[in-house]
Amino acid sequence: MAKIELHEGHALTRAGEDYLEAIYVLSLKEDGGSVRSVDVAEDLKVSKASVNKALSMLKEEGMVNQEHYGKVTLTDEGRSYARLVWRAHRALRAFLTDEIGVDAETADEEACLMEHALSAKTMNLLVDHLKAKGIFIED
Repeated sequence: MAKIELHEGHALTRAGEDYLEAIYVLSLKEDGGSVRSVDVAEDLKVSKASVNKALSMLKEEGMVNQEHYGKVTLTDEGRSYARLVWRAHRALRAFLTDEIGVDAETADEEACLMEHALSAKTMNLLVDHLKAKGIFIED
């Protein structure tokens, strides 16, 4: 699977970015920001074994921490990278729904595919365009 570099110095696969994004979004809902791997599996509709494999890779990349079979937390670097992926997802979803009229469910699915393909430069231009139109507000 192709590696995309959204964050200088790191390049994760699309799947790695999806796992990181899921952990980030789930952590926003949890006190302390830690999530259970089973919740990641449910969110992404994958097996726990797939999550464990992805977590091993994300740990090697310095993106997450996890005690043996414990909850998962993002490192500062992982949080930074995940925020970029989530920002791209939200901006693309907003563009698809608000600018060209794609239904919300389709926009969410397609934003998930597109977020991995655009360069940081193009994404920044899109975000600036959407912000100028009042369609997108950054966290």
